[in-house]
Formats: sequence, C-alpha cells, structure tokens
Amino acid sequence: MFSDPFSPPETGPAVLAALTAAGRTHSVAAVHPRTGGRDAGKVLSPMTTDANLAAANPWYCDAAPGHPFHGPYHDSEYGFPVGDETALFERLALEINQAGLSWLTILKKRAAFRAAFGGFEVDRVAAYGEAERARLLADADIIRNRLKIDAVIENARRVQALRRTHGSFAGWLDAHHPLSRDQWVKLFKKTFLFTGGEIVGEFLMSTGYLPGAHRPDCPVHARILALDPPWRRGGAVAVG
Repeated sequence: MFSDPFSPPETGPAVLAALTAAGRTHSVAAVHPRTGGRDAGKVLSPMTTDANLAAANPWYCDAAPGHPFHGPYHDSEYGFPVGDETALFERLALEINQAGLSWLTILKKRAAFRAAFGGFEVDRVAAYGEAERARLLADADIIRNRLKIDAVIENARRVQALRRTHGSFAGWLDAHHPLSRDQWVKLFKKTFLFTGGEIVGEFLMSTGYLPGAHRPDCPVHARILALDPPWRRGGAVAVG
C-alpha cells in the first residue's frame, strides 16, 4: 500500500528523500502538502525561469506519480488552466475544506463532496438553506465543519454576484490577473469567506493563475505550457 508522504505533521520517506536531494530538508516544517514552500507561486512574470519554478516545488512531482489519489490529480488537474465555473467552484470548496487537513483526505472524500454539494453546481449550492446545512453537518463522508460548510454555501452566492459584475467566476479572475500572490489574497479575502493565504495560493496555482505547480522537468509541466496558462500570459508583477 502506498504510504501518504503528503500529510502533516509527519513527513513521509518519499518527501524527505526528495527534499534532501533538493537541499530542502531545513524546510520540512514549513512545506505545504502539495508545494515546496509557503512562498511558491509569488513570481508572476511571463519570464519566470525554470530555476524559480524548481525552487517553488521540488518534490510533489517526484512523489505523486503512481499514487492512487495524488497521481491522477498531479497528472491531469494540478496547474492546468480552468475556465469552467463548476470546476473552479469545486476547487475553491475543496481547498477551503483542506485547511488543517491533508490533501489526501480531501481527494479520498472528493466523490462524497460532489454528491453532498450537488456536483458543486453554483446555483444549486447557493440555494441551500437550513435543511441542507443540517444534512451536510450530519454527513460523515465529508468534513463536518460548520465554518467550512457555511463558507462554501455563501461563496456560491458570491460567485453568482460575480456573474453580474464580470460574467463568470473565470471572468472575474481574468479581469484581475495578473496580481502578486499577496494582492490576490487581499482580493479573495474581500470577495469570499474562509480564504486565507495558503488556500488562495493553492487555488490559484492549481488553476494556472500562479506558477510553480510542477517542476520544469516534469512531463506534466510541458503539457501545461502547451495550454498557455494564465500565469504564462500575464505581465510582470512585483512580488508581494
């Protein structure tokens, strides 16, 4: 059975070996479950170098392939551009639910989340009332955290509001891109609930708005570049 090397607080052997090879063992306590450090993705220039990308995430591309849950996410979703509203909303909801937990926990529960939240259809979730909230809080197959559940429901309503001002969730993202990571975090905190720095950073990196999801020598990185992700198209932005 594949042991999970991504779950805090312990660092698994695959991650430790990769970090050691990359000279990053001093950063073990600070690494995010999917990225090489909390500052990954802060360089938002179309001229971002391979060295910057490698420094951002030296190990997920080593440990994820072949894993029954991390592997498919790494190979076909992480860092790929996303424009579909349902997919964007799902990714934001999953990142919110991951807070304080391992990403593996979320991936294992992903099908249950989709079933519980109506396939993450924005209008459907936005219409949830007390009965649906009670149902979600009683569902042992998802994360039964009241603050997270309330945030997902309210954020669906806020995505609806973005339609009125920007046409869609993706339209809102594109209208503000490019921004520095810190600017994105401030904007998300003004616009959505339960969107701290790591949640926002991972959401934007996973959907192609921030660089650093893959090492430059990872085969997936080349596939993403061929799709011209937003971070590649954006103009230079100062870090911070």
